Amino acid sequence: MCGIAGLLLPGIDGQTGRLAAANQSVTRMVESLRHRGPDGCGQQVICGATGPIVVLGHTRLAIIDPSPAGRQPMASADGSALITFNGEIYNFRALRAALRNEVWHSHSDTEVVLKAYARWQRECLAHLRGMFAFALWDAPRRELFLARDRLGIKPVYYACIDGGGFAFASEVRALLASGLVPPRLDPVALSHYLAYQSLPAPRTLVQGVRSLRPGCWLSVNAGGTVTQGSYWDLLDQVVPQAVGSSPDESRRRVADLLRESVALHLVSDVPVGVFLSGGIDSTAVVALMRDAGVEPRTFSVGFHEQAYDESVHAQTVATRFHTDHTQIMLRESDVLDQIPEALDAMDQPTGDGVNTYVVARAVHAAGIKVALSGLGGDELFAGYPSFTRLQRAAAFFRAWGHVPPVIRTLAAHAVRALGRSSVAASKTAAMVATNGQLAHLYPVTRQVLSKSQRHALLAETCAQPSAAEPDPYVALLEPAFQRCPRAGLLTAISYAEARTYMHDVLLRDTDQMSMAHSLEVRVPFLDHCLIEYLMRLPDEYKQPAGTPKRLLVESLDGLLPASIVRRPKQGFALPFDPWLRGPLREFCADRLGPDGLGGRGILRPDVVWGLWTGFRDRRPDVSWSRVWLLVVLESWLQRNGL
Repeated sequence: MCGIAGLLLPGIDGQTGRLAAANQSVTRMVESLRHRGPDGCGQQVICGATGPIVVLGHTRLAIIDPSPAGRQPMASADGSALITFNGEIYNFRALRAALRNEVWHSHSDTEVVLKAYARWQRECLAHLRGMFAFALWDAPRRELFLARDRLGIKPVYYACIDGGGFAFASEVRALLASGLVPPRLDPVALSHYLAYQSLPAPRTLVQGVRSLRPGCWLSVNAGGTVTQGSYWDLLDQVVPQAVGSSPDESRRRVADLLRESVALHLVSDVPVGVFLSGGIDSTAVVALMRDAGVEPRTFSVGFHEQAYDESVHAQTVATRFHTDHTQIMLRESDVLDQIPEALDAMDQPTGDGVNTYVVARAVHAAGIKVALSGLGGDELFAGYPSFTRLQRAAAFFRAWGHVPPVIRTLAAHAVRALGRSSVAASKTAAMVATNGQLAHLYPVTRQVLSKSQRHALLAETCAQPSAAEPDPYVALLEPAFQRCPRAGLLTAISYAEARTYMHDVLLRDTDQMSMAHSLEVRVPFLDHCLIEYLMRLPDEYKQPAGTPKRLLVESLDGLLPASIVRRPKQGFALPFDPWLRGPLREFCADRLGPDGLGGRGILRPDVVWGLWTGFRDRRPDVSWSRVWLLVVLESWLQRNGL
């Protein structure tokens, strides 16, 4: 796992001075990414008399072939291509065997990608099984080629800069460090952040900086012209009833794919650990490792305060599967002390992520560079409460959507009034106001602040999104569901969860918070071969029917302890509600007052302070998450000079 950065500038006569400046810009980007790759860094320049200037940079976390032969940027033997690569290609050994008659200079997966591109060009992406983001300079075509893995596990951001140039990096902060991207706030992205406590792709809070979407590629020619395309999407795999296998056959196939994925994710030249929460997903990863004859090295974080400690469940799993288990016990004060560090680690602001920072820090301190996670199990096996709630809601709103809009609006006002503006009433009212389609219902379930609340919060001096501009998640989901109208409801919800909350919150937080500690996190549930099969299965195979994540549990055929399967779902949650009223009270007030967010001119200071005092006074319509997303925003703005 690594950090990548680079720059392309169109060539002009007398460009010696520009070359030095470009090299310095990439040097600054690389330095800002050193936490992602402390094992080494590199930089390479390609420049002719009048041709384009290309500078690629890299910071290295050595996982596969940690020898000097694996250093990057890596050039092809004939000099026709140069790559900077972040991620892991789990099938690189099979690809290496398939690429016959090649002379190899390393044992790294990076060299395999380089030669795969030489053999298949853009089509090489279909052969890669793993998580990745890379940039490759194709000298014969005079083209910079960027690509990102199918699920968006690894990030890459880019910006078109003055003079027809193009810059990219693993993190937004690196683009700002280049000196080529002005630190200007994107007001539309600000509204999106206030809605979802994260930044829906492809926008970022920095104007002009975008993320490459999952399953997409991008090319930039020597003149600076950008072309984008997609090579994979979850819904493209939906072919109702196409599998044609019985439930028993499907369960056996799911089990085989899970075993195969876990085995591939163990490929490493350094020790691999496992995040063990004691939930179904992480337990499944541990069970599959043990089933394969591997002794898992597991890590769990527990708390001396029993109110939010679940280490007893992790210990149950560790004992059941005879793992080499490390239980890291923390006090409340330990976590509170880490919160300022966690905020500094956020490349993009997020209302979540502190918990991931705490776990990653503890595992890194134990000497681990690679850890497996159960992330993705809830999205693929219908583990979230949203699956049940949206199934029920869809049955009602299927008819309600035909009611005239004016009636729906009046009904929404009535629900809001009867609920006395509670959070639950606000969400119900927002759903009542929709047309009843899943693409409109689902985003409401993930919103922290409604459209009217955001409108009241944004200052007049901060340009607000046009009333005609669609919600970013509605704009994503509506055409996707229209493209695949026969997808089952559970399958459609899986798509919504994976493309929104999983991508924009869970995966982004996991990347930025783990890489802050130079820790690579791998996610076996997000193997695309497994996902393609799951998306083809009919909904009735995935229906919980009294067993949480029934398809996953039954596929493993008794491998998971019943006590883990049946226990109430409990995420790794920190007690922010009492913390914000107690030990973090002054911390929050300082960041929301006139010397903080309230004085910036982008939000109405009275509304900001009203949210804080409303939370402090326990108003039912102000949850801790609404306050915390503002605190995080101010911390991010301070740190990045916006």
